Amino acid sequence: MEYQIIRSDRKSLGLEVRPDGQVVVRAPRRLGKAEIQKFVTEHESWIRKHLEKVRERQKSRQETKKLSMEEIQSLADQALKVIPERVAYYAPKVGVDYGKITIRNQRSRWGSCSSKGNLNFNCLLMLTPPEVIDSVVVHELCHRKEMNHSARFYAEVLRVFPDYRKWNQWLKEHGGELIGRM
Repeated sequence: MEYQIIRSDRKSLGLEVRPDGQVVVRAPRRLGKAEIQKFVTEHESWIRKHLEKVRERQKSRQETKKLSMEEIQSLADQALKVIPERVAYYAPKVGVDYGKITIRNQRSRWGSCSSKGNLNFNCLLMLTPPEVIDSVVVHELCHRKEMNHSARFYAEVLRVFPDYRKWNQWLKEHGGELIGRM
């Protein structure tokens, strides 16, 4: 089994199967290759299980029907109606103001917040459950208070939207399929 070794000042071994199917072993600087190989061998079933998940996701993306420009435009038009309403609803609950709202068709982000308070959202959010839209809206509005992903930031997100973790997990699990439709 092929794998890449990344050495650092860590104390333990770690495994990662990346979305492209690459297997990465994170290891302490001085740990010998024989010990690393033993670790990989001991975790071979875990690695194979995760590699199979990667293959299934890649196959699913290849089979997924791409959105036409008309469909993307329709989603953007829908988002221009829905998302500003959700932002207006949640901004007072967060206790912040905001600038311009822009809808984009992006391949990497669901939302962003600039230092000037301008908010950007992905039109593909219209293909998600309403709770996912709300979780992204609250996430971006909370950046008006904390421009980071600190514990204080997440405490604020959870104060306003207690189910945030559930719907953020939904987005992690299904978001790749949706972005694959671009």
